[in-house]
Amino acid sequence: MTTRTPPPAPVERVRPDPPSTGRATLDGLPQTMLERMTLILELFDDRSVRLRLHEVVTYTGLPRSSCFRILEQLVVLGWLRQRPGGYALGPRALRFGGRHDTHDDLRMAALPALEELHARTGATAYLGVLDFDETLFLDRVTRVPVPTMVVGVGHRAPAYATALGKAVLACLPLEDTEASLEGRLAPCTPATITSMPVLRAELRRIRIRQGLAFDSSEHLPGVYGVATVIRDSDGVRGALGVSTTGTAATVERFAPLVVEAARRVSQRLNPDTSQAPPPTPPDPIAVQLLAVLDDDALL
Repeated sequence: MTTRTPPPAPVERVRPDPPSTGRATLDGLPQTMLERMTLILELFDDRSVRLRLHEVVTYTGLPRSSCFRILEQLVVLGWLRQRPGGYALGPRALRFGGRHDTHDDLRMAALPALEELHARTGATAYLGVLDFDETLFLDRVTRVPVPTMVVGVGHRAPAYATALGKAVLACLPLEDTEASLEGRLAPCTPATITSMPVLRAELRRIRIRQGLAFDSSEHLPGVYGVATVIRDSDGVRGALGVSTTGTAATVERFAPLVVEAARRVSQRLNPDTSQAPPPTPPDPIAVQLLAVLDDDALL
């Protein structure tokens, strides 16, 4: 299984030269707001970069108060996002190329399966990966015009609130999941899991269902989803699934199709696994039984 570790804070990074304006400045630093915003954004030259306020101050040479104001404004506008590990590229910046540079093979392998899933279910088919504590949506296939409840490519959502994210989280060591999410289970809807013991039990149920995860209106009100993981020779690469309005029963009947689609994508990524038997779809009675069992009963 491939996991991503945030890069350590750089210790010897050369500060980019200020943009040339053709005029002298008193301190050699850019003076206009646009120039200073550009100087800060140039630090985030890769989607994996995470920088804290004091590091931005060090690398740019700008006053701390100016850096703070500009960073906060860039967050509000979507160019950056703020997480406990520091600032990183935001959804608006990720739309301008390079956001899928490490997932092209995954997207190409998954596209036929997404198209077939959409054709057979009428629901929106999604492909996503786990990016730290978030689900990053890499691709989607939906009907035209796009329904208002459909999230776009490049959209990010809390991993614990999506079927795609929970499917991957269930494959990670429990201690890693708790370390990254403890105290951060903010609600997206009234149905979002906001308790770590409840999430722990949910991830255990997903493992018992052989990686099949459900979103019971936890990310968007009235939207239900089902997803499972995609694997290659190195482990879990991401997840695919479908979502639609309606009820939980609506997506439960799509589960076998999602499992089969994920199996085919895994085979395309790693042909050596083509002889492996597909996961067995969960028995509906077993799913209902698991839903009423608490954490202690599952031990």
